[in-house]
Amino acid sequence: MVINTNIAALDAANDLNQSNSALNASLARLSTGSQLVTAADNPAGLAESISLNAQIGQTNAANDNIGNAVSFLQTQDGYLQQIGTALDQMASLAIEAQDGTISSSQAQDYQKEYAALGSYINATASQTFNGVSLFSNAVLSVTTDGSGGYYLMNGVDLGQTSSYYTAANADISTSTGATTALSDVTLAISQLGTDRAGVGAAEERLQYTGQALTVLATNLTAANSQISDVDVATESTKFAKEQILVQSGTAMLSQANQDPQNVLKLIENI
Repeated sequence: MVINTNIAALDAANDLNQSNSALNASLARLSTGSQLVTAADNPAGLAESISLNAQIGQTNAANDNIGNAVSFLQTQDGYLQQIGTALDQMASLAIEAQDGTISSSQAQDYQKEYAALGSYINATASQTFNGVSLFSNAVLSVTTDGSGGYYLMNGVDLGQTSSYYTAANADISTSTGATTALSDVTLAISQLGTDRAGVGAAEERLQYTGQALTVLATNLTAANSQISDVDVATESTKFAKEQILVQSGTAMLSQANQDPQNVLKLIENI
C-alpha cells in the first residue's frame, strides 16, 4: 500500500473522464439532432454527408429552374390561346368582307375590327416574362439536373418575318385584299397549331423532369438522414447509460481516494 501513487484513483479518474466525455457527446447529439456534431464523430460519414448535401442543393436549384421554365411556357401558351381566338375572328371577317353585296363603307367597318385584332397580335409579340421575351425565335436553355444538363426550348416567333405578322397586317377593305388576308390567316392558324403543340410538348417534358428531380431530392435527403440524423430513442438510451456510469465513476473515485487514509491509520498505530 502506497501514498504517493494511488493507482486505483487514477484508473477511476480515467474511467470517469471517458464516461463524462461520452455523456457530453451524447448530450450534444440529442440537443442538435445530429450524429455529426464534430468531424471526429464520423469522418467518412461527414465527407459523404457533405457530398449528399451538395447534390441535394444542386438538384433543388435545377428543379427551381424547371419550375420557372414551366411558368414561362404556361404564360406563353396563355397568350397563344388568345391569339388563336383573334385569328378565328379575323378569318371570319376576311370571309365576310368578300361579300359582293356589302358597300365600301361596310367593308371599312370590317377592316377596322380586323386591324384592331391584328394590333393585339402585334402588341403580344413584345410581351416578356421576367424580362425575357416570350415571343422570339431564340432557343432557351433550361438546366435540368444538378450536373449541368440542359433542355433546349424552341422559341415562338411573332416578329415581322412570321406568318402571324403577315396576317395581322393584311387589309380586308377590298374583296381581293380579303381573299389574300384569308389565306394569310389560314397559314397563321396552321402555324399556331404547330407552335402550341411545341409549347405543350416542352411543358410536358419539363414537368416529367421536375417530378423526377423531386423524387431524387427526397431520396438523397433520406440517404443523408441515415448518416447525419440522430436516432433519439437509441441515443437517449446511451445518454442514460453514460449518466449512470458518470455517477458510478464519481462514487468509485471517491472510494479510491479513501485508500491513503487507511495508510495514515497504519502510521498512527506505529
